[in-house]
Amino acid sequence: MKPIQQIIGENFCKIRKRMALSLDKVSEKTGVSKAILAQIERGEANPTVSTLWKIANGLHVSFSALMKEETPSVQKISLSNIPAISDDNEKYKVYPMFTFEIGKPFEVFEAHLEPGHVHQSDEHAHGVQEILIIQKGALEIVIDGCSYVVREGEAIRFAADKKHDYKNITDQKVKYYVIIYYPEN
Repeated sequence: MKPIQQIIGENFCKIRKRMALSLDKVSEKTGVSKAILAQIERGEANPTVSTLWKIANGLHVSFSALMKEETPSVQKISLSNIPAISDDNEKYKVYPMFTFEIGKPFEVFEAHLEPGHVHQSDEHAHGVQEILIIQKGALEIVIDGCSYVVREGEAIRFAADKKHDYKNITDQKVKYYVIIYYPEN
């Protein structure tokens, strides 16, 4: 398995070239500096979750389009073999389990959020939905100003085209699955 930084760099380069965009133009669309984009494309940077979301939203591609590898017809995974993508000084980590593929407009992640930490997520493209399934612990999710508590064994689905924050309201690491659905264009 290639290092995740190399996979992200190769996919970013393919997407950028397919769209015939310069690094300057991608920087304008995403708000990520040209220097950082160049490092990402060369596989020299370990971008944060927030940076990857800025790129994905700015280019109107799925989050996992930046991390996908060719997949076989049967795929068994182990979380121990999936490198984490982290944000917020390692307090929020996502593990891309099943990434977006053409004809399968969803992706699946396992996410870990440290005790008491809040991860703020920007709004996604119009029509994108998230489903969270709490495996361990409890989260408070604030969606467009409304608060919802979701506990172990519970799930929530919401329109992710609004600002949403995840807060670990426990004294233990919260583990949960995230399914992101992308509507057909």
